[in-house]
Amino acid sequence: MNKWVRRTSMALVSLTLMAVATVLVGKELGERKMDRVLRVPVAPLALPADARALAQGRYLYATRGCADCHGASGAGKQVIRSAAMQVDSPNITGGANSATTSYKTADWIRTLRHGVKPDGRPVMIMPSEDYNRLTDDDLVAVIAYVKQLPAVPGLAGKVELPVAVKVMYAFGAVRDAAEIIDHTLAPETPVPVAVSIEHGAYVARSCIGCHGAKLSGGRIPGAPPEWPAPANLTPGSDSALKRYPNEQAFMAMLRSGTRPDGTPISQVMPFGSLKQMSDTDMRALHAYLRTLPPRPSGGR
Repeated sequence: MNKWVRRTSMALVSLTLMAVATVLVGKELGERKMDRVLRVPVAPLALPADARALAQGRYLYATRGCADCHGASGAGKQVIRSAAMQVDSPNITGGANSATTSYKTADWIRTLRHGVKPDGRPVMIMPSEDYNRLTDDDLVAVIAYVKQLPAVPGLAGKVELPVAVKVMYAFGAVRDAAEIIDHTLAPETPVPVAVSIEHGAYVARSCIGCHGAKLSGGRIPGAPPEWPAPANLTPGSDSALKRYPNEQAFMAMLRSGTRPDGTPISQVMPFGSLKQMSDTDMRALHAYLRTLPPRPSGGR
């Protein structure tokens, strides 16, 4: 009996030491991975200055999640604050604590489209995969709009991740945008802005950071535990779309942040942006989602 207890104790100690070693190694590897340098060349693009392009940039900034993270003024916001995790988006105006004062146009493009900072390190938390497929015209419209925002003092960017998330990141369970993006793809070909499946697919690109590339939802790897799992947007048996069989119900949800029965949807979903989408974008998005192949919830 004593021999069995001794052997069991030794095995438990060994397993504990192995687990601690794995965590320590994973933490170190995760931090190194965040500091890795990526070389992603970008094609030069000219920034527009006409009123129509700036209006389009303003619209995209307001409706594609930019304002939800960086604030309407661009001064930065507290995005995540929990016991073990803190994420503050940086000031992207020219004011105090700006992260973009020295950005050239290529730096803006690389950050937005490829998830890579000017110094070559990957951006963390920012869902550049949502913006990777913006057309060239839309991409430069957003950049031009942000660059003309009034310089205001704001937050310095801050990303503090729990050890567990760093370990998951080290071993590929959590990925940054630069890992997700296919950097070889050509920019999206423009399609007419209309209530069409093609335009709806373009609008839906801004949903993949939360709902996954297949839009079937499931927990966001590395997200705070109190965050609910994003819904399945495909027409599967457990799809959230079943609540919105017509575009009117779908649009009402995006504008109100509530389900048809009046219950509120988690404010993790960026309703500040979604409610400002045009009727055309909302209707096109609904039409597109209804054409997706049904998938089980959680497949991302």
